Amino acid sequence: MNPFPPNPSADSSAPTAPSSVRRFAAWCLACLLLAAVSGQAASHDLAATRNLFLAGEYQKVIPAAKAAIAENYRQDEWSRLLCLSLLKTGQYPEAVTVVSNALNTYRFSIPLRRVAHDVYQSVGRTQDALENLRYVNELIQSRSSINGTPETLATIGRALLILGADPKDVLDKIYQQAAKQDPEAREPRLAIGELALSKKDYALAAKTFTEGTKKFPTDADFFYGLAASQESDDRGAMLEALAQALALNPNHDRARLLLADHAIAAEEYEEADKQLDKAIAVNPWQPEAWAYRAVLAHLRNQPDKERDARQSALHWWTNNPAVDHLIGTQLSQKYRFAEGADHQRQALAFDPGFVPAKIQLAQDLLRLGQTTAGWELVEEAHKADQYDVESFNLATLKDSMTKFATLTNEFFVVRMSQHEAAVYGDRVMSLLDRARTNLCAKYGLDLQGPVTVEIFPDQRDFGVRTFGMPHNPGFLGVCFGKVITANSPASSGGNPSNWEAVLWHEFCHVVTLTITKNKMPRWLSEGISVYEELQANPTWGQHMTPAYRKMVLGDKFTPLSELSGAFLTAQDGQALQFAYYESALAVEFLSTRYGTPAVREILRDLGTGTEINKAIAAHTAPMGTVEKEFAAFAKERAEKLAPELEFDEPKADVPMTSEMLAQLHPKNFYILGQQARALLQAEKWNDALVPLLKLRGAYPSQTGNDSALALMAVAYRGLDETNNEQRVLEQRANIDTTAIEAFSRLMTLAAERQDWPEVRLNAQRYIAVNPLAPEARRRLGEALDALDQPAAAAAEWMAYLALKPADLSEAKYRVARSLHRAGASQRAKVFALAAIEETPRYRDALTLLEEIFRVAPPGTPILIEKPETDVVPRKAFVF
Repeated sequence: MNPFPPNPSADSSAPTAPSSVRRFAAWCLACLLLAAVSGQAASHDLAATRNLFLAGEYQKVIPAAKAAIAENYRQDEWSRLLCLSLLKTGQYPEAVTVVSNALNTYRFSIPLRRVAHDVYQSVGRTQDALENLRYVNELIQSRSSINGTPETLATIGRALLILGADPKDVLDKIYQQAAKQDPEAREPRLAIGELALSKKDYALAAKTFTEGTKKFPTDADFFYGLAASQESDDRGAMLEALAQALALNPNHDRARLLLADHAIAAEEYEEADKQLDKAIAVNPWQPEAWAYRAVLAHLRNQPDKERDARQSALHWWTNNPAVDHLIGTQLSQKYRFAEGADHQRQALAFDPGFVPAKIQLAQDLLRLGQTTAGWELVEEAHKADQYDVESFNLATLKDSMTKFATLTNEFFVVRMSQHEAAVYGDRVMSLLDRARTNLCAKYGLDLQGPVTVEIFPDQRDFGVRTFGMPHNPGFLGVCFGKVITANSPASSGGNPSNWEAVLWHEFCHVVTLTITKNKMPRWLSEGISVYEELQANPTWGQHMTPAYRKMVLGDKFTPLSELSGAFLTAQDGQALQFAYYESALAVEFLSTRYGTPAVREILRDLGTGTEINKAIAAHTAPMGTVEKEFAAFAKERAEKLAPELEFDEPKADVPMTSEMLAQLHPKNFYILGQQARALLQAEKWNDALVPLLKLRGAYPSQTGNDSALALMAVAYRGLDETNNEQRVLEQRANIDTTAIEAFSRLMTLAAERQDWPEVRLNAQRYIAVNPLAPEARRRLGEALDALDQPAAAAAEWMAYLALKPADLSEAKYRVARSLHRAGASQRAKVFALAAIEETPRYRDALTLLEEIFRVAPPGTPILIEKPETDVVPRKAFVF
C-alpha cells in the first residue's frame, strides 16, 4: 500500500496519478541526463551565487540569477534562487512572474514545484500552491518506492507533509533514506531537523542540527535550527547559536524573529523592536515580523497599532492561519489565554485543518479551566497529527488523569491521585481556603468562580500538563490564572520542598493575575508570591544567603526594569532562584517604603493596560528614584547578613589545611565551615563545636543541612548531649521549613519523654514537606490521641491506613478506637471488625469491639455515605 495517499481534503477533481512506473522512471532518467549535459559553463557561478544566498546577500543574488536566466543557462536552480531571494526581500508579485515562467521551462522539476508552492502561497493563491504539490504527489503515486537525489527526496518529503502525509512515514521512509544515501548532503539533514522542530521533538532536532553545524560550519540555517531546538531548555546556548547564525547571515529573518521572541519573553520590548526593524528592513512584508509587532502593540495597550500590524502581516495572504496562530501563541505565553484563544479560533476559521492552532487552542482552553472542550481538542489534534509530541503527550496524560480523585467546595476544584487525596486532600483544601481568605482580603479581590488545582505525583505528568512536554525545568507549581498545576511531594526525590508554601505561592498568583487581568511583568508576579509566602510563615519563602549577598554586592544584581529577563537568562539553578529572591526583595521594598495600598493600586493600574514603570511611578516615586532606592535597599540587606563574618571565598589551590586557614582567617564564613566539617568527619565533636559556635553566633539565621545549627546537632549527638542536641534542633526547626531530619529527630525525642504537643508540632512540620511519610502520620495520630483530640486523631489514622503500613490490623484498630472515642461508634465497629479480620486473635481489637457493642449493639444501622467513584469528600468522616 502506498504510504502517502493524497490529502483527503484535496480537490477530488484533481488529475489522477499516472499508472505506469516505467513512465515515471523514464522521466527521472531524462531529468538526470539533462542535469548532466546542461549548464556546465555556469557551474562555478551557480555555486558562488548559492553561497551568496546562504550568506543573506539576496540583493546580489537577484541580478546574478536574472543574468543567468537571460543568458538561457539550462539549470532550474537559477530560477529557484531568484524566486527565493525575491521572497526573502518581500517582492512577492515579481516572484510569481518568475516562477510561472520557470515552470513553463522546467515543468518536471520537483524542487521548483516546491518553491512554486511557497511563491503562490505568499500572495494568497493557496489553490495554485497546492496544485504544484499535488502534481508532485501524482508523479510518485504509482511508484513502489521513492528514489532520487537527496535534495529531490527532501523536497518530496516536504511536499508530502504539506499534503497531509504521515510525518513519521516521511521521516523514516524519505528523509532517513536520503540521509543514508549521502551522509554529506545538506537538504535531508535540514529537513529532518525542521520536521523535528515543527513536531516539538527537540531532542531529535538538537541532535540533527548539532551534527549539521559540524558538517556545515558556515551554514547559518543549521545554527538557527540549533538555537530553535534549545529555546525551551537553554536560553544561553540559544543566544550563542543565534549569534553564530547572524554572523554567517546578518539577514537571516528567522534568527532575527527568534531574537525578537526572546526579547518579548524577557519583556525587553525595545530590543524586540530593534530585531523586527532589521527583519523588516530586508523584507518589508515579512508576515511573522508584523505579527510580532501586533503582539508588542497589544502588550503596550495600543489597539490601533495592533490592528494595523496584523493587517500588514496579512497584506498579501489575507487568510494566512500562521499569523493569528503566532499572535495568539505569543499572547498565551504572556498569560493572555482568552485573547490567545480568540486568535487560534481565527486561525482555524482561515484553515480548519491547521493543526498547530488546534493544539495551542487546546492548551489555552485547558489553562482557562475549560477542560471538557480542551481535552476534546487534544484528541482531535492528536488524531490529525500523531507525530506531534505535544498532542501525543497531552492525549496520554488525559488517560491517566481520568483516574484522579476530585475534591470540591464552593471555591475550589482539586484533582489529585486517589491515593494522595485520601492521605492529605483535606489538608490541601483547608490550606487553600486559608490562602483565599487572607490574600483576597489583603488585596481587595472578590474572587468569582472556582479555582482549579491539579496536583501530579509524577513530575513528567506535571511537565506535560504545564508545558506540553514531560521535562520539568525546576518548577514546583505554575498558575495560569484560575488554574494551578503543582508537583506533589511524591515527586520531590532528593529535593524536598514545603508543598503548603508552594500552594500558597501559586494561589497568590491567582489573586494578582485576576486583579491585573494577567497583565503584569513576571518579576512582580513572582515577587509578590514569594513575599506573601514570608508574610504567611517566616520559614517559607527565601532569605538572604552568602551566595545572594555576593550576587547583590557584585555584578549579578539586576535593575528593577530588567528583572523579568533574569528568569530567562539565568545560567543555572542558583541564578534562577536569585531572580525569585530579588523580585521578592523588590516587592518588600515597595511595600515597606510606600505601603501595601500602593502595591494594590499598581496592580489595578496594570489591569487597565498601564505600563509597569508608569504604574510604579504613579503610586511611589519617579522610576529613577525607585531604581536607586531599591538598589540601596538591597545592598543594605546584603551587608547586614552576618556583618561580623568575612565572605571572601578561599582559593582552592592554596596548600593549607583547614585548621591553618582558620588561624589565618578566624572570621571567614567558608573557612570556619570547612574546618567544622573536617573535625566532624574525624569525630572530634568538641573541637568541631568551636567554629560552629562562632558561625551560629554570627549567622543565626543560616538554614540548610550544612548550616551551623544542623552541624551542631551532629556534634551534640556524637557527644550524647541530648538536651543540647534538642535545643539546636528546635532552633533549626523554627527557621528552616524543609529540615525534615530535624523534625523527625524532634518527634522521636519528644515521644520518648511523652511531650505530645511537641510531637504534634514537629509531625505537622514534617507533613508540610512530605504528607506521605507513614512515620510522621503515626506520630501525629499518637499525639492527637494523647491530647484527647479523637476526631482529629481518627482522620490521621485514616491517612496512616491509606499509606498501607506493614501492620494493617493495628492501623485499623487505631482508626476504630479514635472513632469510638469521638462518638462515631457505628463507624468504629466497621474498622474494629476489619482489624479482627486481618488478625482474628487481636486482643485489643476484640476488647474494643465488645465496648462498641455496648454503645452500638448488633442490629444498629451503620450509616456510611458512599461518595461517587471519582469524588473524595473533603473530610474522610463527619462526626
